[in-house]
Amino acid sequence: MEIEQVRCFINSVKWQEAKTYRDTFPHEYTVSNWIGSRKDLFNKFYSFVEYIRKNGYQKKFFKKTYTYLDVDGYQYWTMGNPICETTVINREKIKNG
Repeated sequence: MEIEQVRCFINSVKWQEAKTYRDTFPHEYTVSNWIGSRKDLFNKFYSFVEYIRKNGYQKKFFKKTYTYLDVDGYQYWTMGNPICETTVINREKIKNG
């Protein structure tokens, strides 16, 4: 997967506000099973997870360390499960300053 394919995937899937974290840690997420029968996007979901893990950077969030990837003003991450078990990709808008 190349960065243009990453951007295409990001723009092709539904992103949902994480309402329970609205006041404390506002972010959005997408879920692999929302893609449904779109096999092309389903495979790209896991390719994007792999891309995050290979091209991202490590950052601590409280006591845990996750791999993050910045793309076009957003920071993307997963919860660190093995790629084949990952079902959620999170993102948040990068804060300036």
